[in-house]
Amino acid sequence: PFYVGFEVGGFELGLVPDGTAGAGGSVAYWGVPDANAAAGWLTELGATPRGAVQDVGGGIKVAEFADPFGNVFAVIENPHFD
Repeated sequence: PFYVGFEVGGFELGLVPDGTAGAGGSVAYWGVPDANAAAGWLTELGATPRGAVQDVGGGIKVAEFADPFGNVFAVIENPHFD
């Protein structure tokens, strides 16, 4: 119910079906090996967390941030994707 992921040419295309849009109508998710570590690093660099790292099921963890200019982006730890 939270997330649908597709492998496209070696990349993951993820869709969030709840209809929540970020700045500009989309949120880019960057794949990381450890969402908690990435969240700490991004915060140190000046990103503002928009909530805590969330386990959305199946071992998948996500977290959203705003950069210093207000753009929204996110990280995703997905153990099912290489």
